[in-house]
Amino acid sequence: MALNLAEIEQIRSQKQREDWSSGICEGARVEDLEPAAVAFAREEYRKKHSHLANEMDAWDMPTFLNKVKVCVDGQITRTALILLGRATAERFLAPAVARITWVLKDAQGNDKDYQHFDPPLILAVEQVFSKVRNLTYRHMPNEGLFPREVTQYDPWVIRETLHNCIAHQNYTLGGRITLVELEDVLLFTNLGDFLPGSVEEVIHRDAPPAYYRNRMLADAMVNFNMIDTIGSGIRRMFRVQRERNFPMPDFDLSSPRRVEVRIPGRILDERYTRILMTKTDLTLPEVIALDKVQKKKSLSDEEFNTLKKKKLVEGRRPNLFVSAEIAAITESKVDYIRNLPLEKEHYKNLITRYLETFGEAKRADIDRLLLDKLSEAFNDRQKGIFVRNLLQEMKRDGTIRAVGANRWVKWSLSKSIKKEIH
Repeated sequence: MALNLAEIEQIRSQKQREDWSSGICEGARVEDLEPAAVAFAREEYRKKHSHLANEMDAWDMPTFLNKVKVCVDGQITRTALILLGRATAERFLAPAVARITWVLKDAQGNDKDYQHFDPPLILAVEQVFSKVRNLTYRHMPNEGLFPREVTQYDPWVIRETLHNCIAHQNYTLGGRITLVELEDVLLFTNLGDFLPGSVEEVIHRDAPPAYYRNRMLADAMVNFNMIDTIGSGIRRMFRVQRERNFPMPDFDLSSPRRVEVRIPGRILDERYTRILMTKTDLTLPEVIALDKVQKKKSLSDEEFNTLKKKKLVEGRRPNLFVSAEIAAITESKVDYIRNLPLEKEHYKNLITRYLETFGEAKRADIDRLLLDKLSEAFNDRQKGIFVRNLLQEMKRDGTIRAVGANRWVKWSLSKSIKKEIH
């Protein structure tokens, strides 16, 4: 009997949700586990399940491994080898790879240093963490106050991101988890699609995902106090960055085979930092929307309308900037004025006066005349487009005329305008 499309999709879904991490590693033995890792896991389990502390004293290693469900009837699973296995036992996981690679890059993006970290990954996380240069960062939280000193990165955020990479890695793709240390940014990458679909969904739902790619691995990491099952890890990452008045984490989900997470290690725009410090009643979605504004990212209609309604931003998308009301509160009035676009007539008068004085001008001359006077809410490309459109508008209304073509074109006042002047 032929299957309908719904039944076929259900079968495919079941196949996709097979728990690779629960597979038995034929030939692997308890001796292939690292005793120090098992001891560390035991202590973390004791912290997580303090009511079992006395009972645990009677558990030998095989009993403990069965109780915490990383072994099945004494058989070693992939989860056990990933978290607790000796580096030499990684062969039982092949062709899968359980490895974290740390890379340090200079300001030009050149590799300066690197190191690979193999199982047991329960211990590797602290080893990777120790490689990160978590420098002291100083910034002025407000005018006239002493500088505030914080570390570039919150230690919990680093560990949480690494733990999530381990839990959600698609090990069947045969790649590594990577932590690339760039200038003022940490870039984490793990293989596999982002199962919740979107970060916004995770933030708004604030609940566990419907299922995990590696169910047994995730459960073991919960038992060993590495992650939780209430789905609040990502939300807490955003909240911690907000409490530090730092930019939000950036999730790049554009590839179906990879998830990239960037953790900024410096303040991008003091104005937005001051907003966070003065407007402590902002919700997390509102803070995330403001963070998009400072990073010049597009907003959804809902985000844009919320920020506008609260008078947090002004301008037109995508050229948004901090509002006058907030500028007054946060002492960024000068920045606010710099972001305001002046009337077109102001710029047209500047061009007319220039041509009246010097007779003609190349585009480069007009750029030097206007670009540094345009709103700072514009990027360089937008400024160039504004000047080009301004010249075309003045040509159409008969104020100026073009002589030559392409890059050789020169602008001068039209004959009728010259007569009016004289």
